[in-house]
Amino acid sequence: MTLISQTLAEYGSQFRLQDVPMPVRQRARHLMLDALGIGLASTQFDFSRRTLAAYQSLSAGETGGIPVIGNGVSLPLRDAVTVNALMIHGLDFDDTHPRGVIHATTSVLPSALGLATHRGQDGTALLAAYILGIETAIRLGAVAQGGFHQVGFHPTGLIGSFGCTLAAAHLMGLPTDQWVHAQGIALSLSAGSLEFLQDGAWTKRLHPGLAAANGITAAHLAAQGFLGPQATYEGRFGLYQSHLGPLTQQCDMAAATAGLGQVWETLNIAVKPIPACHFTHACADAASLLHDTWQGAAVRRIVARVPTGTMKTVCEPLENKRRPANAYEAQFSIPYSVATGLRFGRFTLDALEPSAYQDPQTLALAAKVICEADDEADFPRYFGGEVIVELEDGRTLRHHEPINRGAEGRPISDADIIGKFHDNAARAVNRAHADAILNTVLDIEHHTASQLAHLLGQVAQR
Repeated sequence: MTLISQTLAEYGSQFRLQDVPMPVRQRARHLMLDALGIGLASTQFDFSRRTLAAYQSLSAGETGGIPVIGNGVSLPLRDAVTVNALMIHGLDFDDTHPRGVIHATTSVLPSALGLATHRGQDGTALLAAYILGIETAIRLGAVAQGGFHQVGFHPTGLIGSFGCTLAAAHLMGLPTDQWVHAQGIALSLSAGSLEFLQDGAWTKRLHPGLAAANGITAAHLAAQGFLGPQATYEGRFGLYQSHLGPLTQQCDMAAATAGLGQVWETLNIAVKPIPACHFTHACADAASLLHDTWQGAAVRRIVARVPTGTMKTVCEPLENKRRPANAYEAQFSIPYSVATGLRFGRFTLDALEPSAYQDPQTLALAAKVICEADDEADFPRYFGGEVIVELEDGRTLRHHEPINRGAEGRPISDADIIGKFHDNAARAVNRAHADAILNTVLDIEHHTASQLAHLLGQVAQR
């Protein structure tokens, strides 16, 4: 049996942008735009400033490097891609592939953009590497069928390293055998713990950045003849055995390479309409749609029904979820998302401000939310949810969203992505600069990676 790493190496080494259907390229450019708008918005938040300060301290005295989004500074290659990836992922507003349960863009895009800029490559090479990286990362994530979350691993960091490795190998033009070794090297670099869920720690934000740097490191080591294990994925101590243990039995190993070059998972990536964990979206939307009917009536209790596979992430421990201590806990809380949606009819970036997640009226509603597992939900294909509001006057309000907005079957259009980009970019730069970024991304094949990177790095006051 051919090893997965060998199949991916052979596919990747022959991958060419001209073989990618135009609708896939079009969607990929818009996914890039979505991510970069989120990165610009993140410049206004404390987590990005503290991360940048830490990495600047690591590279004190060094000159040159790769621009950091929206900050007017540059860092060494691996540091820059780490910070840029963190900024794209830090607001939990970035795209997700439901079946892969992975944010693929947030690590692959900054890694490919940084390396292509470093190597002086054009936008065609960048776009090809990006599409290759997300197509392969999605498949590697889908193998586990949601299992990584159940045992405490974050697929975006863990699996992201492999997508970034393959993207880097493509940009570097490595021979096929070095692609195989690079994936084996990435196995020893990849990580991503879900322990942040216990207290709202910031470590999740860092995971795609580490994956981005890992991919570049693994590819460069392989290029110099460093040897990595061959059975990276299916080996005795390979990715799935070492991380999933008994859950390996539920893995669909064929998913790692299924449909390469024929089925384009890029088209199935869900764009987020809400800046929070994707697992909360359906319930947040359901509650928002009940807002006008509710009209502030006294509530006895609220039941939020979510897929069984999401309970650990967004419902437990319940008391913590009912009273988020910080913005990150708020983004991973079904009780807070439901309370916010019911009270205001929406969940926006404003919900991440301390004044919002500390608001007594919102917390009083969140305290009445209980979570129930829905074994019949079509998870992980969709991240559905239902909200049932039982009122003191005897009425019951309910709404079920079986398919979350942005998922396959309910896609967010390219026009919607452009609107979201402008909303996010407006928090950091003026409209003229935002338009310049938009035009460059959507016509990336006629620009260089460096042109895009330097445009992103400029500070353009609102």
